[in-house]
Amino acid sequence: MYEPIRTKSVHAMADPGDFPHRSREEELDIQLAGHLAALLALTDELRALTPDPDLDAAADDLAHQVARLRGGLPPARASVADAGHEPHVAALHQRAHALAGRALVVAASRADTAAAILAARRMEAHAAAGQLVAS
Repeated sequence: MYEPIRTKSVHAMADPGDFPHRSREEELDIQLAGHLAALLALTDELRALTPDPDLDAAADDLAHQVARLRGGLPPARASVADAGHEPHVAALHQRAHALAGRALVVAASRADTAAAILAARRMEAHAAAGQLVAS
C-alpha cells in the first residue's frame, strides 16, 4: 500500500558536531549579560539627564559585571546625544527597574550572587528614584 522509506531521517543524518551547542550556563550568561548591558545603557542615559554619584558607581559596577560575563570584554558604551526632547525620567527609572528585575531572575537561576545583589540594589534604587521623580 505505501512505499517503505528508504532514506534515513534528516534528524538521524545530522551530525551533532555540525553546529555549536551552548550549555544552559552559557545561555544564561549571555542572557544575563544582555540584561545588565541594557540596564547599563539606561543608567548612562539617566546619568546624562540627572548627574548623580550613585548612578556613576552603579554604571561602573554594571560595566564590571557585563565584562566578567563576557569573558573580560568591556561593554560598548556610547555617550547620550541630545535627542531634542527630554525623556521622562520617571519612565526611564521604571524601565530600569523592570530590566533589573529580569536580571535578578536570571542571576538567581544561574546562582550568580554578585549579579543578583547588584540587580536587587538597582531595583531598589530605581523604585525609590521613580517614586521621588513622580511626586
